[in-house]
Amino acid sequence: MFFSIIIPLYNRPQEIDELLFTLQQQEYKNFEVLVIEDGSEKDARSIVEGYQEGLNIRYFVKENEGQGFTRNYGFERARGDYFIIFDSDCLIPRNYLENVHAHLQNDYLDVFGGPDAAHDSFTAVQKAISYSMTSLFTTGGIRGNKKHVGQFHPRSFNMGVSRKVWEHIGGFILTRLGEDIEFSIRAHRAGFRIGLIPEALVYHKRRTDFFQFYKQLHFFGRARINIYKHFPNELKLVHFFPAVFVLSLIAVLLLNVFSADLAGLANFFLSCYILLLFFHAWSQTRSLKVALLSVAASFTQLIAYGLGFIQDLWKRVILSRN
Repeated sequence: MFFSIIIPLYNRPQEIDELLFTLQQQEYKNFEVLVIEDGSEKDARSIVEGYQEGLNIRYFVKENEGQGFTRNYGFERARGDYFIIFDSDCLIPRNYLENVHAHLQNDYLDVFGGPDAAHDSFTAVQKAISYSMTSLFTTGGIRGNKKHVGQFHPRSFNMGVSRKVWEHIGGFILTRLGEDIEFSIRAHRAGFRIGLIPEALVYHKRRTDFFQFYKQLHFFGRARINIYKHFPNELKLVHFFPAVFVLSLIAVLLLNVFSADLAGLANFFLSCYILLLFFHAWSQTRSLKVALLSVAASFTQLIAYGLGFIQDLWKRVILSRN
């Protein structure tokens, strides 16, 4: 099987260097790499050219359109039987393609997603963010865990799509704000077989500080409403959890100001949740520092997502504004 690896890139030359280095180490060699520069001001041409001897690689430059349409640009030019999409801030284990190939030979999937984890080289903050984005107690395990809530929708930081799927349903019709979820919903509805390949793990750096992480998750919260506007039936109770969390935090603060009797019970439940996050993160990461930061990352994630969700729910659903 011949894979086409498609990587949209926007102003991140250092990241693509690290990603291409890991692709050069792959044990499975039957693949090509397409790097598509999406209107970047800091281009990576010289870096990509440095890998031409070690990789079957092609480099394209186009005007800025966002990651969804940039992936479409790659699909149109790919030669492979199967397309694999990575974000530029991923590191790929050397057995990734070997694992994917073996799984597709034994249990074929038309579309697959893979999990992510924190690499040993990541900072404590990056490891904490990785925990909060994959924990059952923050996201419900929907982002690539073996156990997850609801129908599995692969995410585009680590996603595989067969040529047949692309030819049948087309590419991304959104360029951002939940474009990968919208794509996988259409693939589900077209009857294609979609699932998780647990062994197709990548190390996803995500954001390097909580401020950038907050901005990203606020965007994700808005994206969920964008998906709802296209597919109303896809809005599930689990998607309301961050918004409920934000409203609950506000309620706890108000109770502490105006009702000391009720505040005690509210503080107890909030403390239990904090301790649950801390001890679960400690058991997963084996680091007290990362566990403490994981609590902060989890609160940042839930508050940012919840506020983004509430913002666009109010504007786009209740007030019916585009």
